[in-house]
Amino acid sequence: MIIVRSQDIADTARHVSGPGWDSKRMIVRDDGMGYSVHETRILEGAESHLHYKHHLETNYCVAGEGEVVDVATGETFQIRPGTVYALDQHDEHILRAIKGDLHLVCVFNPPVAGTETHNADGGYELAD
Repeated sequence: MIIVRSQDIADTARHVSGPGWDSKRMIVRDDGMGYSVHETRILEGAESHLHYKHHLETNYCVAGEGEVVDVATGETFQIRPGTVYALDQHDEHILRAIKGDLHLVCVFNPPVAGTETHNADGGYELAD
């Protein structure tokens, strides 16, 4: 059994950040689960252009309000607590936190190593 507490990840190598966001990598590749789980916060007013070419991602909103834009279609979807959005086609997207910080529980497949930050394309490289 694996038990991880958010406060135990804070300020470690598995607590990474970038412009307008931070993420605690709760379950990572080396845990052997076949996916990774992240506690991610997008700061109010932040906008991120993301494209996970190597990963599928599912996000569950637990706090805040925002929107996700499908770059291919221009369609915009509202994100509020209780909303799940899944990037099942390696969807290029724009994520915005509009009202309060957007708090998400994110699941990545394949799993990340835990220390990655976004590359120039707005995604993660595959873990070694």
